[in-house]
Amino acid sequence: MKYFNSFLNFFSSKVFPILLVNFIGILGYSLVIPILIFIVVDFGGNGFIYGILGATYPFFQFIGAPILGRLSDKIGRKKILMVSQAGTFIAWLLFLVAFIMPITEIWQQDTILTGSYAMTVPLAIIFLARMLDGFTGGNISVANAYLSDISTDEDRSQNFGRMGASTSMGFVIGPALAGLLASTIMGETLPLILAALVSLIAIFVISFRLKESIPCVVDTAGVSIRNIRRFFQVEHKDCFTEGSEEIQLESNNGWRAVLDIKGIPLLYSIYFLTFFSFSLFYAGLPLYAKNTLNWSAVELGIFLAYSSFIMIMVQGPLLARLSKRFSSSSLVLIGATFLVLSFILLSRENLIILYVANTLLSLGNGLMWPSFLSLLSSTGSKKTQGAIQGYGTSMGSFASMLGLVIGGILFEKITTLIFVLAGVLFMIVIILMTIDNYRKSMVFALKES
Repeated sequence: MKYFNSFLNFFSSKVFPILLVNFIGILGYSLVIPILIFIVVDFGGNGFIYGILGATYPFFQFIGAPILGRLSDKIGRKKILMVSQAGTFIAWLLFLVAFIMPITEIWQQDTILTGSYAMTVPLAIIFLARMLDGFTGGNISVANAYLSDISTDEDRSQNFGRMGASTSMGFVIGPALAGLLASTIMGETLPLILAALVSLIAIFVISFRLKESIPCVVDTAGVSIRNIRRFFQVEHKDCFTEGSEEIQLESNNGWRAVLDIKGIPLLYSIYFLTFFSFSLFYAGLPLYAKNTLNWSAVELGIFLAYSSFIMIMVQGPLLARLSKRFSSSSLVLIGATFLVLSFILLSRENLIILYVANTLLSLGNGLMWPSFLSLLSSTGSKKTQGAIQGYGTSMGSFASMLGLVIGGILFEKITTLIFVLAGVLFMIVIILMTIDNYRKSMVFALKES
């Protein structure tokens, strides 16, 4: 009965709607990713075009995330989440439009660098869809800012762990559904239809279940988008706290002002290194699985699904317990240590060792990343969280673009040593966190004396 009551309390809690929105968003994305390479090839593309298409989303997210993050500080998180999710919904509709367009060739190219491909009308529409989805992809940063708004110091790590678990759950269910749906008579069209419907559901969840998290913003127009001016209209309560004017000024000054916030340069460095390391991993893993291990798509899918399942366990019950005993900084250090070990073991061509490495990687990622986001969300204030999270997402997008491109090139040269390189980068993360912890302990000691 106790566990049943806890279960009911969770579904009625203020954190549940944002976790649901995050899960739905990831589910829609993961429904399409497994079949995207087949769609690209069917419409005239090749591996080169697939790589460029993969980099299109983070490039436009790099541009759009800071804009949406800062805007959410001014007019509220809920409205920006609506705009972002609407962009995703329209992007999936564009995908569906591509399927009814004639495969008309726009240009063709065959070089040593690019290989042979044809840019067709449907491919061009898919690129447009990824651009739109990337630019409005600030829902990740705004969702993190929202979660920061409603979290306390006591439950911050636990809440970000739950956010990570909802992400992992989306990545477990989505690819499995995609495989089943794509095998029907409708082929790749059915997963795309479901992705669009899922995005539409997310819009309704935001509209009816999500409450605005910034107390000093009064929504004067609900979430109706029939009148654009009224949609973006807000009033501000007389809600002032010490230093709020300076914080508002920081929020308006952009990138440079955010970097002036104490602790942000270090956290952004870790943000960049983490995304760059994992992008090297994700660039190298499919090539490693196909060319070296001779795995099928099913074997690789099982390997990735196992990873997501472990992360659900870690980011849910395990992190909730550990966050009560250890600080977020300590959990980042522990998680990064597991990641170093996992990347080193990944270079071994032994199935048992590879699954041990995968377990360590999932454990490390599950402990490190939610704890890091907890640290980031406790920096600055509610007035600046949108900007902090937006620029952080932009930093991660830039690192992803570099990592995916460099990773693909490096794997051809150094093969599995690319995973060792990713481990070295996490060693740098450990060094940076250790130095920062030492600095904080010295400051605390000086204050006590």
